[in-house]
Amino acid sequence: MKITHYLYNAFLIEDSGVKLAIDPGQNLWIFKLASLIPEWEWPTITHVVITHGDPDHHWQSDRVAKISGAHVICGKGLTRTVDGPTLVVDPRGRGLTSWVPFDNLHPLDVGDSVSLDGVQIDAVKTVHGPIAIPILGFTLKAQPGPGERVGIGAMGFRITIGDTSVLNLGDTLLLREWKDVSADVLMLPIGGLGRNTWTMDVDQALEAVRLISPQRVIPCHYSVPLFWKRRFAVADVQRFKRDAERLGAECTILECGEAVMV
Repeated sequence: MKITHYLYNAFLIEDSGVKLAIDPGQNLWIFKLASLIPEWEWPTITHVVITHGDPDHHWQSDRVAKISGAHVICGKGLTRTVDGPTLVVDPRGRGLTSWVPFDNLHPLDVGDSVSLDGVQIDAVKTVHGPIAIPILGFTLKAQPGPGERVGIGAMGFRITIGDTSVLNLGDTLLLREWKDVSADVLMLPIGGLGRNTWTMDVDQALEAVRLISPQRVIPCHYSVPLFWKRRFAVADVQRFKRDAERLGAECTILECGEAVMV
């Protein structure tokens, strides 16, 4: 299995004819507003997994799905049903004002699972934290919840291809329920801003590693571009690596475009 990382929570997983994209969103740095997953990869993608509706996770998902014809898997909270068809919140829409159809859509609730062309996908509970973005001396804050776009549809997914399982937690705070979840490879955010803001920070992510006990862990969603900042949600990834390996998990740090074989 080959795993390639493209900043934030964007990944490609390739194995046995499967090419699965996780969170095909947008680079949010104003000097490089482009797709995180390169467009030349889009036509051969077989599955698209969307952990929630924020732009860095969802912005390009409909375009990838249309070009590839891939299965699309997301949390039910990212969808709504209007007079029959199930719609997904518009990847580039403003707030919750527009919803769009996706072909081959498979919305899942916590505990649901689906098997699609050699890939087993299980939905795992996650909780997106409130955001806090410093802008021109002010801090823009938003709390996920009913009627809010931030973190909409948050869900983690356990992806099994062959004998290997990969758990991607998206943007989430620490949940004790994960003690009942297992995975060979764990992808998790470490760039939280403290006080349960945005996602887990390094210490909380290490507790998640202890609860889940993966063989390998890949940290993500830290020191990422945001607007004019080249590095936002900065985290000490070397400390995370050291302490995760003390817990018995091999830790792989992937820069943008780097890959690992597992």
